[in-house]
Amino acid sequence: MTMSVSLFPVFLVGLLGSVHCAGMCGGIVGALSLAPRRARGNGVVMTLRTVAVAPDGVQAVAYNAGRIASYMVAGFLAGGLAQGAANLTVMPALQQYAYVAANLLLVAFGLHLMGVWAGIAQLERGGQLVWRHVRPLLARIGPPDTPGRMFAAGALWGWLPCAMVYSVLVAAMLSGSPGSGALVMLAFGLGTLPMMLTLGLAGVRLRSWLRLRVVRVACGATVLAFGLLGMVRSASGLPSSWLQVLCMTPGLTP
Repeated sequence: MTMSVSLFPVFLVGLLGSVHCAGMCGGIVGALSLAPRRARGNGVVMTLRTVAVAPDGVQAVAYNAGRIASYMVAGFLAGGLAQGAANLTVMPALQQYAYVAANLLLVAFGLHLMGVWAGIAQLERGGQLVWRHVRPLLARIGPPDTPGRMFAAGALWGWLPCAMVYSVLVAAMLSGSPGSGALVMLAFGLGTLPMMLTLGLAGVRLRSWLRLRVVRVACGATVLAFGLLGMVRSASGLPSSWLQVLCMTPGLTP
C-alpha cells in the first residue's frame, strides 16, 4: 500500500516556486565561477559568469538536464527509503504525518515567497552540510564549455540547499517507491524548467521582473493555497474529487 501523489500540483509548485530560483541564481554563478572559462567575442574576453547568464540553447538544456537528473536521484532515494519501511506496522501513521508535513512545508514556502515568514530558510542552512561536500567537485569538472560538462555542473548544482526542493522531496517519500519518487521529482523539475531556461536567455531583465513584490506575492499565495487545500482535505477527510488534482491526496492505493 502506498500513498498516491498527484503530479500536477507538484509541477505547478515547481513552476510557481521557481521565482525563488532567480534569487538563487547569484549563488549558482558564483559556484560555477570556480571553473571559469574564456571565450572570444569581438575582441572581448568573457568569463563563465557571462556565459552562465546567457548560455546558448544546447548548453542551457544540458545544464538543466543535469539539474533535473539530480532531483530524480534524490527522489529515487527518498522513495526507496519509504519503500524499505513499508513493512513496518507504523507505516500508515508515518505516511499520514509525512502528508501533513509536506503540506505544511508548502504553506511555509508560500509564506516565504510572499516575504511574510523567513523561517523556512533554516532548512537551507541545514542543507549546507551536504553542499560543503558537493561544491568542491565543481572545480574538478573543468571549464564547463561543453554540453557534457554543463550537464555535470547542473547535476552538482541540483544539490544546492533549497527549501523548495526539500518540500517536494517529502512528497517523493509519500510515493512509496523509488520509481515513483523519481517521477515526482521529474514533474517538479519540469515545472522549474521554463523559468530556468528563460533565466539563461533573458538574464538580468527577467530577474528584475521576478523581484517585483506583486509577482512573488502572487506565486507565493498560490503555493500557500495548495498547502492549505491539502491540509483541509487531510483534516476533513474529503472524498476523492477534482480537488485531488490540486493537492497531494492522502488516499492509499494498492
